[in-house]
Amino acid sequence: MAEIRRERPEDAAAAEAIVAAAFGPGRFAKTAYRLREGVACVGELSYVALEGARIVGTVRYWPIMIGAEPALMLGPIAIVADRQGKGIALALMQTTLAEAKRLGHRAVVLVGDEPYYGRAGFKRIQPYGRITMPGPVDFARLLGLSLVEGALEAMKGEVAKARLDEPVAASGCALGR
Repeated sequence: MAEIRRERPEDAAAAEAIVAAAFGPGRFAKTAYRLREGVACVGELSYVALEGARIVGTVRYWPIMIGAEPALMLGPIAIVADRQGKGIALALMQTTLAEAKRLGHRAVVLVGDEPYYGRAGFKRIQPYGRITMPGPVDFARLLGLSLVEGALEAMKGEVAKARLDEPVAASGCALGR
């Protein structure tokens, strides 16, 4: 199994390459990336998976607001093509979700496939429309997870940027923060 550890500044190029290979340039047009623009990721929740010296996976989280409540947005999470299906993404999610809970975060949302992310406990946010996102979003793919019992269920409103940092690209993490 891969070693899971916090991302270091020297890992950034490899992590970016994995995300670019997995999602391509079209990722920048997605609503989730619009919410990341100008915002630094949560550095203490940016992790990589390694096999030997090779980085084979990456995950990052971003600070958001759901209405007036702070939360996290998971993503992107990406695994190199030749290591997909080996449980690396699930290990990354389990490790980072446990760390997010330990750090006092209350809830996490993402846009993705429920069968895939459901393995880590994510479910469709119900009822539809209680939590919304700007731009076009398929609400069947808007998933959430409470890290504190009932936290996500108590949240309502639009997902928005939690803050604006100095200019940071939607894919950049700025781990030094």
